[in-house]
Formats: sequence, structure tokens, C-alpha cells
Amino acid sequence: MKPELKVLVVEDEASTRQEMAALLGDMPEVAEVLVADNGASAVRLLGTTTIDAAFLDILMPGLDGMDVARVLSVLSEPPSIVFVTASEAHAVEAFGIGAVDYLLKPIRPERLAEAVGRIAQLRSAGGTAPPAEDLHVVQIDTGRRTVFVKRDDVQFVEAQGDYVRLHTADGGHLIRLSLSYLEEVWASAGFVRVHRGYLIAIPWVRDLRVTSSSGLVAGTPAGDVPVSRRHGRHLRAQLLEAARRDQLGGRAATTQGAAARPRDGEPDQQPRQAP
Repeated sequence: MKPELKVLVVEDEASTRQEMAALLGDMPEVAEVLVADNGASAVRLLGTTTIDAAFLDILMPGLDGMDVARVLSVLSEPPSIVFVTASEAHAVEAFGIGAVDYLLKPIRPERLAEAVGRIAQLRSAGGTAPPAEDLHVVQIDTGRRTVFVKRDDVQFVEAQGDYVRLHTADGGHLIRLSLSYLEEVWASAGFVRVHRGYLIAIPWVRDLRVTSSSGLVAGTPAGDVPVSRRHGRHLRAQLLEAARRDQLGGRAATTQGAAARPRDGEPDQQPRQAP
């Protein structure tokens, strides 16, 4: 593999900075490693060169890693961002900024290699989203494991910066996709925009109600979803149509399974096989 990536390590601890630079320099995807010992030095360096990726410590004196990431995000060709820190406390904010990965100290070489591999793949693909036909099942790499999420298990989608969080009965899953892209490719599966930051799967909606804190919300088994005024009327129409088709409160497969069983007090109408 021809080395192509020019990367920047921003870390105020000398030993960690040297370790990361050495590990990155040995990776076949990496052509050049630049280093900076604080956020201000990193920003000055960015005025003289371009980079493909930045590995940022979060807690640094002066400009911290989040500050540097925000500067990077407004560049005409922003690099991929990987945060390297000792705490998980900033993970949500990090992914909200658009991080490709989030590594915990002490650094494990295999995790660093995974992050570099992900960056190389994104850069070679031009950061394009996967084709629509591949999104019946979404593959999410979390570093230590890969999770496969079925579209029909997703109850609602929440925008978080350059990422979205897919909410299922088993919890939330972050993936680097845009909300508008999912709105387009999942429309046929009953996903509709209900708020500038949310999509909801119509078949999973149980009710609509007004709360004192959030206004109008749509209830799903995975949680409540805020509904904006501009989307409220359209959502009500969609829910009414789904109710007429008996498609509310669970996915179609669940509904069909329930329909195959007799209701309480009704005889089983299924034909019996002759003995």
C-alpha cells in the first residue's frame, strides 16, 4: 500500500506525543506525521500546510482539542478528526463535532491502526455515504466490535453533528451519515421528518401527546421524540393513514404476527388440517 496520509498529532504530554507519532509513522497508510504540543501551535501549523487527519488530545492548556476540532471543521477541506483522551466523558460532544473515532488512553496500537484504516477508507471513498440498497442493514464499527442494525428495528433517528444516532429497543448506535440522506433513502420504510433533528418510523409510534417541557412529542417504545409545529399536521395525517391500515405500535412483522392470532374472546379461525 502506498502511504498517502499526512497526519497531525496534538498532545501536550511529551511521552504520549512521541509514542503516537512513532506508531503512526510505522503504519503503511501514513506518509508523514506532524506534531504539536498544544492547540495554539496546531492552529499556527495549519496556516502553513494541509493535513488529512488530526489526532487530538482533549484536555490541554489554552486551546483544547475541542477548540482545535472546531477550527478544523470550518476549513474548506477539513481533515478527519480522532480524539485521544483518558476519559469517555466527552464522547457525545466529540462525535457531535464530527469525529471519525474516539480513542482512550493508554493507546492500544491495534485501536490506533483501526482508526487510521477507517480514515484511509473514508478519504479514498471521498467520504461518500453507502448506497441506499445497502441500508436495509446498517453496519456500525465501534472499534472493539461491529454491530449490525436492521432498519426495521430503528424506531427513530436523532441528528448529532455529522453523525446520527439510531434508536432501537436495545439502545442507540452512532454512525456517520446525514439525517437528510436517511430521510431520503428510508422514506419508503415509513421514516418521516418530525423535527429538524429527528426522523421517526411511523409504524413504531404509539401516541402523540403534549408535554409541559417539550411540547408535542411522539411516543415510541425507545423514547419520546419532539415534533415541531411545522411537521405536526403532516405527522398526524401519516399516523391516521397508518392507523387505518393497522400499522401503528410496532413494525409490520410484529403487526402481522399479532394479526395471525385470534383476539381475546374470538375463536381461532385458522383452518385445521384433517387428521
